[in-house]
Amino acid sequence: MLLRLFKNRSGNFGMMAALLLVPVFGAAGLAVDYSNAISVKTQVQGAADAAALAAVAESSVGVEKALAMSEDGEVPLAKADAINFFKAQLENETGFTVDEIEAKVVKKDGRLFSVINYKVTIPTTLSRVLGRDLIQVAGQSTVEYQTELYRDFYLLLDNTPSMGVGATPADVTKMVDNTSDNCAFACHIVKDGIEDTTSYYNLAKSLGVTTRINVVAQAAASLMDTAKDSRKSIDQYQMAVYTFGEKAEDTKLLEVVKATSDLSSAKIEAAKVDLMSIPKQGYDNDQQTDFDRALTQMVDKMGTPGSGLTSASREKILFFVSDGVGDSYKPSSCTKKTTGGRCQEPIDIAYCTALKDQGYKIAVLYTTYLPLPTNNWYNSWIKPFQNEIPVQMEACATPGLFFEVSPTEGISEAMTTLFKKIINTPRLTG
Repeated sequence: MLLRLFKNRSGNFGMMAALLLVPVFGAAGLAVDYSNAISVKTQVQGAADAAALAAVAESSVGVEKALAMSEDGEVPLAKADAINFFKAQLENETGFTVDEIEAKVVKKDGRLFSVINYKVTIPTTLSRVLGRDLIQVAGQSTVEYQTELYRDFYLLLDNTPSMGVGATPADVTKMVDNTSDNCAFACHIVKDGIEDTTSYYNLAKSLGVTTRINVVAQAAASLMDTAKDSRKSIDQYQMAVYTFGEKAEDTKLLEVVKATSDLSSAKIEAAKVDLMSIPKQGYDNDQQTDFDRALTQMVDKMGTPGSGLTSASREKILFFVSDGVGDSYKPSSCTKKTTGGRCQEPIDIAYCTALKDQGYKIAVLYTTYLPLPTNNWYNSWIKPFQNEIPVQMEACATPGLFFEVSPTEGISEAMTTLFKKIINTPRLTG
């Protein structure tokens, strides 16, 4: 059809058609070239974001230099780092030319601002029929890093009877092999203030069995050293420690350590965290793990969350460590089947959401609930939703602040990793 069009000699039709083809092809060319330009802009913006973040990363020379500065001002070393990082991201890329790259890292009022500005030129293809040989795009990336955010960490440690299970498969096996009923739980029985020396709690100790709560207590104590070594001023981080209670007869939050910047004393007390005691086997139908109540009560303990920019307006972070299985009297709103009102379920995230909506951050360390195949109770009630436990625990956490670890992998290391992730994350602001 195009051949017939060009051969047409009647009137001015052939000439008009030829003239019209230029803008038609030009418009199509513009669409193709601008689509390519958008793709290049996305790629270069990613490099700029990465460079801006790298310039104020906790381990960067720029941050080290900024922390040593007594006054506000520009940080030259960080600027050079940002430019070098940006260029490195794009050194093997073709199809465009970087015309300008400007970087600036400035310290002001305890914060670092990293700004990258760029301009790139992209050659066109079909747009050249309209005389457009090049397309230039520009952009900016801005990162804010608070060099000294003030934060209060409230450790809520699950010390309920289920945390008396062996910490590792080897510990579980040792308990099962040494109990007449093949029980993996080190039940802590204390009646009228008198320790039952025949309870499995004492058996576990005599066998050298490590329980989940033992490992969690050690990890909490170790975290105090990490916080102490990480702070930039004596009151930058305050730590508090709570458990679900000292005994089953009174399952209210137990304040082990009130929020304090005396992290050496907090370490000593955190190491003492122990398994909740029960007066007898099956007491209160074993309904001592009430996540809903504990999360609700923590609000009164934590106070109002702030921005973290000053010591008077502190961020509030709930650091929740648990195996993720609730066990409480909840006859009407349980997410799983009940027995006599007893509710055994993965954590109900509605209570987590309520806290996050109020401005609290929640860091969740999920200590993997190990299967207990020889235990009839586990097989009947927990096994059916075993795969849901980590999913719900992650949903409880503030995005990015979830960590799952089995005791054999190192709870202390996991707790430290999660803590450092919280304190070392700069914010991409534009």
